[in-house]
Amino acid sequence: MQFSIIIPAKNEQANIGRCLDSILQMDWDNGQYEVIVVDNGSTDRTVAIARGKGAQVYQKPECNISGLRNFGASRASGEILAYIDADCTVARDWLRQASAYMFRAEVACFGSPPGVPEGATWVQTAWFLVRRKREPVGETQWLESMNMFVRRDAFRSCGGFDETLFTCEDYDLSLRLKTSGLVVNDSRIVATHHGEAATVRHFFQKELWRGKSNFAGLLQHGLVLSEIPSLAAPALHCLLLLGIAAALALSLKRWSICLLASMVLWQCLLVMKSIQKQWPAPTPARALQLLWLFNVYLVARGVAGLPNWHARIGSRLSA
Repeated sequence: MQFSIIIPAKNEQANIGRCLDSILQMDWDNGQYEVIVVDNGSTDRTVAIARGKGAQVYQKPECNISGLRNFGASRASGEILAYIDADCTVARDWLRQASAYMFRAEVACFGSPPGVPEGATWVQTAWFLVRRKREPVGETQWLESMNMFVRRDAFRSCGGFDETLFTCEDYDLSLRLKTSGLVVNDSRIVATHHGEAATVRHFFQKELWRGKSNFAGLLQHGLVLSEIPSLAAPALHCLLLLGIAAALALSLKRWSICLLASMVLWQCLLVMKSIQKQWPAPTPARALQLLWLFNVYLVARGVAGLPNWHARIGSRLSA
């Protein structure tokens, strides 16, 4: 068996059929793959739909997302573990493009950030400019587990996904896989994520959730220099906002001017980043959209780093 396609799912009746249909419609002539769906205790028709499409279905209601993926790997017989999410679809040549790495033993992990669907909102389209990799093909720091291929021997040697992490588990795995080989982004391995945040409100909620394990991951895999900006920037952004609010409330004129000037400078840096993410074809409108999303992202990730606050705010927003 060459590929084991592993799909974690919970209450995905609206998506799982579309996901499995895209896999069944691939132009993969070799046919050497299996599909494993690991269900997290769905109360809808997810399990029935998956079985009806011919997938191997296992039910593990007690696991988190890392546990679901690890369980799928424990039942896999393929040389390559192909992770895809239930709300994703794959291109017809998905496995054919991935097969180029079958005999490249120096590559431990490969894939690409999933794209956004046709008719995507401005939030989805703009944020994909941040998620995409600078080079279409080449080494990268990490890959998203929504479209990730891992050699089974490398996966086992590094211990698989860390089940103490509720989020950021793909980043953590990517770092540990680097001890076994290269992590390669290849934009020709195409998947589409239909569940990407479509509104600013949803985007805030998603980033609030995704940031839950940022610092826990740091404790697990140790300090990585390239990770420092993503950890420090949200905290500094929120501290600056709180400082401005406090200075204005207490009528501290000098502090207010100083902090506001710092915020203006900070926003200029974010504008530069917004332009850089669009390169080589930046537009003012897209730059403003990215500037807004960067500010929302920094607040969400900053709040997520505070114990229990992300859960309280998230529950109020979803109520």
